[in-house]
Amino acid sequence: MTGVEDALDVILAQWGRERPDLDCSPMGVIGRISQLQREVFLAQRATFARHGLDAPSFDVLAALRRAGEPYQLTPTALMRTALVTSGAITQRLDRLEEKGLITRGRSEADGRAVVVTLTEAGRTALDTALPDHLETERGMLAGLSAAEQRQLADLLRRFLVALGRVPDGPPRDPS
Repeated sequence: MTGVEDALDVILAQWGRERPDLDCSPMGVIGRISQLQREVFLAQRATFARHGLDAPSFDVLAALRRAGEPYQLTPTALMRTALVTSGAITQRLDRLEEKGLITRGRSEADGRAVVVTLTEAGRTALDTALPDHLETERGMLAGLSAAEQRQLADLLRRFLVALGRVPDGPPRDPS
């Protein structure tokens, strides 16, 4: 224990008193992950809102930007990156296209395939929001040393891999 107690410590102590026959320690991990998820969501929502974006829009723009020039991916590749359904990705793309941040068109390589392209306005929006997003995340992690941050990242990776939630590698664009 670090000498700092939180609400989960109180809950675990209460369960320990009421049900000493059960090992409730998983609640300490999962409960804290749930609390962190909410804190991250709220912080990111505020950061993205300052830039006229939301988390799903940021994710799509970031995936296109990371793809490199010509900043194009198929809707299927974006769906795999975002881990959402085709209906959800279509809604995201509709909103981004309405804002002029992406375009959709036919692939030059395969006229049957649709490609999503990051517009100059979309690239500017992402490139403007990204430093603020990173600063938000940096601020959230400020209570941990660099070594603790690496250790936490490693533990979370192992956790996700054990759950089968981490793909084998970066998403590939099938076009």
